[in-house]
Formats: sequence, structure tokens, C-alpha cells
Amino acid sequence: MQNKPYSWIPTLYFAEGLPYVLVMTLSILMFKQLGISNTDIALYTGWLYLPWVIKPIWSPFIDMFRNKRWWILLTQFVIATGLAGIAFFIPTTDFFRWTLAIFWLLAFSSATHDISADGFYLLALNSGDQSLYVGIRSTFYRIAMITGEGGMLMVCGFLEKRLGTAVRAWSTTFIIAAVVMLLIALYHLTALPRCEKENTTTYTARLVWKELAETFVSFFRKPYFLSGLLFILFYRLPEALLAVSTRLFMIDGAEQGGLGLSTANVGLIQGTVGVLALLAGGILGGIAISRKGLKYWLWPMVLAISVPDAAYVFLSFHPSSSIALIGTLVGIEQFGYGFGFVAYTIFLMYFARGEHKTSHYAFCTGLMALGMMLPRMVSGALQEILGYRIFFVVVLVLCGVTALVAWSIHFEPDFGKKEK
Repeated sequence: MQNKPYSWIPTLYFAEGLPYVLVMTLSILMFKQLGISNTDIALYTGWLYLPWVIKPIWSPFIDMFRNKRWWILLTQFVIATGLAGIAFFIPTTDFFRWTLAIFWLLAFSSATHDISADGFYLLALNSGDQSLYVGIRSTFYRIAMITGEGGMLMVCGFLEKRLGTAVRAWSTTFIIAAVVMLLIALYHLTALPRCEKENTTTYTARLVWKELAETFVSFFRKPYFLSGLLFILFYRLPEALLAVSTRLFMIDGAEQGGLGLSTANVGLIQGTVGVLALLAGGILGGIAISRKGLKYWLWPMVLAISVPDAAYVFLSFHPSSSIALIGTLVGIEQFGYGFGFVAYTIFLMYFARGEHKTSHYAFCTGLMALGMMLPRMVSGALQEILGYRIFFVVVLVLCGVTALVAWSIHFEPDFGKKEK
């Protein structure tokens, strides 16, 4: 039935996840196949994280202009148009500049959509339904990730063989993505309920900035702030360095030290096997901490997020064309990342406790994005200077930073453990 939660929650969160993976992941592989250097790919796509870094700053201003339903619809139509724009500019001689500019537009639109969709979810549902549908929203967000990095890449690989060129294949792939987003936006015109009351509160930019400043100052006064900040910024340092380079490693040929996989096979390994393993690791990690608490599982999770990075060291020294072997190693690495990442998210919840909890958690997620953005920007240049072998060895050594910041944090021993 129209306007029932099950009629719009799956599509809303699919629409939240798809643009993110297209901007942050598919852009890497597209630029690689269209001849952009690893240094430029990592640097410029790293900047695309910025909207999520500063999202906590501009999110309070959204309610000042229109309601969340309006913002959801606007950003979905903008995203659909932007994807079509990328498809249009890919065949042009100055494609890098124009498509990168549109990816910037998509990044800001996607981050704004995240803010609006999550707020709309809280407004449209009562507390019971919020709990009931939280699993569904998460599932369809992950389905969007598999569709974007797995399905779209495999479609692109198929089109590359049929159409004969990477340019035509990528252009057609983004047309398909644009049509999908347009259909979702049109559906949401009637499917999204009109549940928001007219806002009678008078907001001013000055008032919002004042409240934001007070919340910001209180964030920096948290106990053990420095150790918590270092943990948030550097716990995922190795993974931030690997985010771009592992995908480029799979595409690059043997002469560049890579594996030389096809677009379709990268989609299968990273976008399907990798994402499913990531999900499994996250689910198991959540169950583990709920039973024993963060203190009990912190160091196993540190090892889980660190040691499997050796898979890329192995593959760089012993290149293989076996999809089964590569898929298994990537699956193990992504499972470990999913399992180890749970300790990170639980600590963010712990660190954000107290007054202004919601705003402080938003600051934490902004710092989390910053911790991914900066290493990602330099990873391409570092990889091209060192070569894949030495680069992956350096990343493995830097897992010691993960252990160091984990050792420095302070938290209650049973935090995260489910009460009996």
C-alpha cells in the first residue's frame, strides 16, 4: 500500500547508497580506464570526501530552507541529472575536468540526501517502526553498494566487449545509473509520505552558528579528547591508503606491477565478494561486542583489521590470474576490515556520549571522513613512487599506527556489551 513504510524505505536507502558508491568507488575505476594517472585519481577523488567531512557544519541549515521531503526529491533529481551529465562528457576531449566537476556536485547532493533521508526516517516513523525497519534500511543500502560496485562494473565490462571501447561502455553505464535514479525520484514523488508539519520556528543563520559553536567547543572539552581524536583519525590509516590503490592494482597490467584483471572481474571480486565479506564481518563483529564488550574484543579487532592487509603484499609479490585465489584473499581482507571496523564505530558512540550526543556523533563522523580523505589523496602518488610491492609493505607496517592509537584510548570496560 502506498505510503506504508515498506513502500518507500527500501528505495530511499537504495537511493542513498547508490550515489555514494558511484562517486567514491566507480569514479576511481572509470578514470583509470580512461587513462588518468594513479596520482591524479587518488588526489582528486580524495577531495570528493569533503562534503561528508563538513556535513555536520551545514546540516543544521537544511531545516531553514524547505522540509526534508523536498530536499530528498531535489537531490535525487539533481543526482540523476548529474549522472546523465557524466555520460555526456565522457566521450569529450576535456572529460576529466567536466566529469570531476559533476562528481563534486554529486558528492554534495549525496551528502545532503543522507542528512535529509535520515532525518525524514525519524520523522515519518514512530520509535517502534524505527527499530522494525532499521535492518531493512541497512540491507538496501548494502544492496546499493553491491549494485554500484559489483553490478554496474560487471555491466560495464560486458558493454566494453560488446561496444568495443571503454569510453562507450562507461558512458552507457552512467546512462543506466541515471535512468535508475530518475525512476526512483519519480516514484518518490508519490511514495514518500507528507508527514512533516510546517515549521513555525524562526531560524536565523546567526542563531544556528551560535548553537553550532557552543556544541563544537563542548566537543573539544571531552575527557581524553586527544587520544580519542587520534584514534578517530588514524585507526583506519592503512585502509584509507588501500581504498584507491587496491582497485588500481587489480586494473593495472603486469608491467605496472598489477594483476591486469578485466572490469567485470574487478566488479565480481571487489563489488560482490568483497562487499558480502565486509557485511559478514560487520555482523559478526556486532554480535561479538554485544556479548563481551569493547574491551574484550578491541585487540582481536585490531588484528582483524590489520593482519589481512598482508593479502595485497602476497599478491604483489606473487601475481595470480586466478579469480578464485584473488577473490578468497580479498574476501578475507574485507571480512577482517568489517569485523575490525565494529570496534571503531562502537568507540564513536562512546566518545559522543553526554550532552549534545547527536551533534557530537556527527562531528565524529566528519572526522572519520577526514581520516579517510587525507591519506587517500596522497596514496596514489606514494604508490607510483614506491611501486605496488613496497607500497603494500609500507601499508602493512603502518598497521602499527592502528595498534598504537588503540592502545591509547580510554573507555569503560563493558561498553558495548548488551545488558542482560
